[in-house]
Amino acid sequence: MKTWKDIANTQPIVTKMITNMIKRNRVAHAYLFQGQKGTGKEEMSLLLAKSIFCQFKEEGEPCQTCKDCIRITSGNHPDVHKLIPDGASIKKEQILHLQKEFTYTGLESNQKVYIIVDADKMTTNAANRLLKFLEEPNKKTTAILLTANGEAMLDTIRSRCQIMSLQPLNSEQMQGKLQEQGITEANARLFAALTQQIDEANLLNQDEWFAQARKLVVQLTGMLQTNSEEVLLFVQKQWMLHFANREQLQLGLDLLLLWYKDVMYTHIDKEESIIFIAYREEVEKGSMYWSNQDTTAILYSIMGAKKHLEQNVHPTLVMEQLTLQMQR
Repeated sequence: MKTWKDIANTQPIVTKMITNMIKRNRVAHAYLFQGQKGTGKEEMSLLLAKSIFCQFKEEGEPCQTCKDCIRITSGNHPDVHKLIPDGASIKKEQILHLQKEFTYTGLESNQKVYIIVDADKMTTNAANRLLKFLEEPNKKTTAILLTANGEAMLDTIRSRCQIMSLQPLNSEQMQGKLQEQGITEANARLFAALTQQIDEANLLNQDEWFAQARKLVVQLTGMLQTNSEEVLLFVQKQWMLHFANREQLQLGLDLLLLWYKDVMYTHIDKEESIIFIAYREEVEKGSMYWSNQDTTAILYSIMGAKKHLEQNVHPTLVMEQLTLQMQR
């Protein structure tokens, strides 16, 4: 379980701001934690909730062992509510249900905490509904909004929140920490590019599914160069079977992004930035096949595919269209 002391190692400024507020009993009625995936937004939101409810905290640090802390960790605290997107978005009905909860007295105290994950994915109607709570805050209610894209939030919502901007981890430091734990340089370099959470990186290191995902990326890029007429069949029969849901396919697209960035790094003589160092020869072959202009176009196509997935376009259609765009 993370503590404020742990988080201060990677987010010193935000941690100091929050712990000072807790010590002075000046917790805001609404926070917006904005930062890239892996910067610890959700961990910080749960830790803040613990700091609010824990009766045994010291210097703002929750005890982690009392009834309130344990139930928040397990997701079973009756007065801590977490809202996540329903499909591709957070809908008006979800906010209406949340507003209804606002009217009830807390089951064990008058304090309540609401955590809204991926708050930037609220529909316009949902965001406007949320404004009512933010405009008329209850002293005993704290809202915590989490987003990787703060600029996508309505200005009217941002202006009513205490904004906490989380800084991305230094990838070199992350890679070093992973290698200290026995992860190979090649794997540590890749994991540091995909996540900023050591625990998640360790899980990836032990995950046979991920190891196969990386092989499929290498196989797909190789087929595009040498056997392009079979690529669509490969995508249908192998790629889509392995990347079976939207989350997995997003990870597959992230790996493709990193691969083609490596091709770009080779073009501009920045080989020290290459991520797929275990496949340097294959990356170099790719740089001879795809021009700088080709590579740039493919990178934009992959980012477009990721956006289409978020917009609920059928995964197979997204991947087939991308495959056609990657073919010269």
